[in-house]
Order: sequence, then structure tokens, then C-alpha cells
Amino acid sequence: MIVIEHTLVSDEVIEEQFVCDLSKCKGGCCEDGDTGAPLETKELDIINEVYNIVKPYLTKEGINIIEKQGRYQYDREYGWVTPAIDGGMCAYGFRDENSVIKCAFEQAYYDGKITWKKPISCHLFPIRIKVGKEYDLVNYEPRETLCNAACKLGKKLKVPVYQFLKEAIIRKYGEDYYQQLDAYYQHYHGSK
Repeated sequence: MIVIEHTLVSDEVIEEQFVCDLSKCKGGCCEDGDTGAPLETKELDIINEVYNIVKPYLTKEGINIIEKQGRYQYDREYGWVTPAIDGGMCAYGFRDENSVIKCAFEQAYYDGKITWKKPISCHLFPIRIKVGKEYDLVNYEPRETLCNAACKLGKKLKVPVYQFLKEAIIRKYGEDYYQQLDAYYQHYHGSK
């Protein structure tokens, strides 16, 4: 474990290698799970603010689920989450012409319609954060089968998890935090 500020970072975040390979997994993390995407409380207001802008990107099934269940819901185990379509794909997901699941929030962001990219839990995947009283636990948790291609690609390209997720880590914890992770990596693993 690495202690940085108010977090305990698992060694795997530094030591393991990972690069998403959407051509292989087809964005399956957006439909593989017990619930929709975990949300931070502050993200609920953001979803309410951008919903009407994002709505044209949604599937009919996604819109129907959101209208029935709400724009987000509370799960006893995971807290606030996005709704999922019949226990599968996130209601904010859609499939592109290559059958890759894309995020409506992220597409609207790339189209310049909103300034929020997507839920931070999605942006950080395969890092999962468990908030504790004194420390956040920052763990590397790829899907066992689904992420095999990403693990192989990461090893081939020699990209540590934290480097692949640089933008998301900076978004969550800040530039200084990322620099501390990188300094740790360079000190203990950089010359290997």
C-alpha cells in the first residue's frame, strides 16, 4: 500500500499494466455489474443540470428506464448509481456503429455540449475507490474476463494503470496527487 494524502493506494495501481481495448471488450464495463455506475453525491445535481442536453443521445430503452426509475437511484450496497436497463447496460449508454457501448455524457462532452465528461467512477475504471472515515481505499479491480484484452494491451505497451488513468486521477485528486504517484513509480519502478 502507498499512502498519499488521505488515500491508501494498492500497489497494483502502480505495478499492473492496463490500456482499454474497446475493439475487444466493446465497452462491456458499462453493462457488466450489479447496478449502474456509482455516483458521487455532487454528481446528482450535475446529472439534473445536463439531462435534457444528453437526452437526445439516449436510447428509447434508456429514456424509459430513467422516466420510470429516475435519473439516478439509491442502492444499499453502492450508494447512488445510474439506472440500468433490465439489470444490464447503463441507461446513459448507447451502442455505436461498431457495437461499442458509449456514454451519452461523454459523447455530449466531446461534442462540446456539456463541460462534465462522465461519472468519475466510470472515468477511473478499473480503479475503484472505497471511501473510509480516515482514508479512501484506491484499488485496481479489472473485470476478470472482460478486461483480459486491456491487461494484455497494457503489458504490450508497458503502460501502468495509474498512467493510463492520468486524466481521471487528476480530475479526482488533483495534479499534485498524480505527481506523487508518478514520483513513487519513478523511484521504485522507473528503472526496471
